[in-house]
Amino acid sequence: MGKRASKSNEVGAGECCAPLAEAVMSRSDALDMAEVFAALGDPVRLQMLSIIAASHEVCSCNLEGPLAKSQPTISHHTRVLAEAGLIVGEKRGRWTWWRSVPERLDMASRFLEP
Repeated sequence: MGKRASKSNEVGAGECCAPLAEAVMSRSDALDMAEVFAALGDPVRLQMLSIIAASHEVCSCNLEGPLAKSQPTISHHTRVLAEAGLIVGEKRGRWTWWRSVPERLDMASRFLEP
């Protein structure tokens, strides 16, 4: 039926296999990055983050039109992105102005590099 591994492919006694990576992500980093990638797992939040990251800062009121979402929905999505550390907001009167956190975006992108 199936082919057996040749002797040249077999691992020596007591060995399993070569390690996959030199550095393994810590449990803490894994939990942190899982929150980031969960936040980015929604198309509205991805689009929102791209709008915010492309600007120096964006008022919540200016996100309604491009995203075609109500203010309560905008607030929900900005909260999720902020809790993941991807954006920070500054309340000015009635509105919050949002900025991306480049260091956080860089950190997340490093986990995607080969």
